[in-house]
Amino acid sequence: MAENSREKFLEVRDLTVTYFPEGGRPIHALDGVSIGIGAGEVVGILGESGCGKSTLANALVRLSPSHAKIEGMISFRGRDLLTLPVPELRAIRGRDISLMGQDPALGLNPVMKAGTQIEEVLRAHFPFDRKQRRVRAMELLGEVGFDNPAEIYSAYPHQLSGGQRQRIAIAQALSCRPALLIADEPISKLDATLQAGIVELLKRIRRQNQTAILLISHDPSVFAGFANRIAVMYAGRVVELGTTFQIFQQPLHPYTQALVRLASASVITDAKPRIKFPAIEGESARPDQIAAGCRFETRCPERMDICSHRYPQEFFPEPSRPVNCFKYGE
Repeated sequence: MAENSREKFLEVRDLTVTYFPEGGRPIHALDGVSIGIGAGEVVGILGESGCGKSTLANALVRLSPSHAKIEGMISFRGRDLLTLPVPELRAIRGRDISLMGQDPALGLNPVMKAGTQIEEVLRAHFPFDRKQRRVRAMELLGEVGFDNPAEIYSAYPHQLSGGQRQRIAIAQALSCRPALLIADEPISKLDATLQAGIVELLKRIRRQNQTAILLISHDPSVFAGFANRIAVMYAGRVVELGTTFQIFQQPLHPYTQALVRLASASVITDAKPRIKFPAIEGESARPDQIAAGCRFETRCPERMDICSHRYPQEFFPEPSRPVNCFKYGE
């Protein structure tokens, strides 16, 4: 996929992830994904559940399950993370690249205080003493919006709300001032009010620290006014890449058009706007039963005969607007 002019410190090329479950058929979760992220840039990864977004997030820091085979290249500041020795990789995880999962209730230890869990990240990467770790943890709690950091520091996860737990997860992810934050569906478990607060927090973090963010979501509205570019994924492939304006105002792929159209169909409930995100008609392609043609073909209102026989290559109907669709060439 074509990239912008920013200096790319993370470059992914032809990334493939295949799961080999015991006694089951291979599952092709990612197939030739290529994308780059520049310093201080926000790149959105958009797609329905099951399209490979979380697989991509985990593969970038080599946290895929043991039955996964990863091929391709993941270059971070000139070093290929797929060939990096484990000790060197561990030094990068959390310090230079942080991964924030979509469910903080699962990511936080239920028997450890919130402040202690932030300190554990600092302990892994810096020679701080106990007092220094506590001071830094308190600073982080303030940075993510808590006006009572001492109280939150001493609380256990079950004593906190979903929004508070998500802020703890963000504090953990930012504790070492990473160059890149991978945020996997960071607001999907929250109500509309909390969602807006978390997005504003991420925007502020990006402005203050120049942190690059790979933001993963099934909801296009999350990227509005935030992401520089959006990569649209379907069935393990990137099918379109463009600026946020282009994706919202001039979507090219029929799948992207459907996502944007559905996200625009807001409903009003209790006088508060809420995004209604119904599924696109038809069933998404199963990763263990990938056909030779376009993977969106069975759901596409514009499908042609060629779509069922061959996967579309990357076409450029506009400069720097790659899209995989036979509408734009053969």
